[in-house]
Amino acid sequence: MERRQQWLRGVLDLCVLGALAHGESYGYEIGQRLEKSGLGPIAGGTLYPALLRLERLGLVLSDWRAGTSGPARKYYRLSNEGTATLRQASADWAVFVSNVTAIMEVP
Repeated sequence: MERRQQWLRGVLDLCVLGALAHGESYGYEIGQRLEKSGLGPIAGGTLYPALLRLERLGLVLSDWRAGTSGPARKYYRLSNEGTATLRQASADWAVFVSNVTAIMEVP
């Protein structure tokens, strides 16, 4: 479990960008997407700082919208820079995973 958490810390920002590549969403829904993709539950204390960091970097844009059955929600979407970053990071990640997999092969 600890190893998975360490790995997740290193790639959470990219995973959030990937989740937003499927369309705009609010925080809870992003967390659900990540969990359903196999990353396990992502605590709000982990997810929301990542969203704020991505927003400050200009990779994610946001706006508040009134809720139909509850409080307003902050919706997030990829900026053009976020999309470009995700594309490049995806390619870099594929190479990295391939290299790690090659090293870990047991003879």
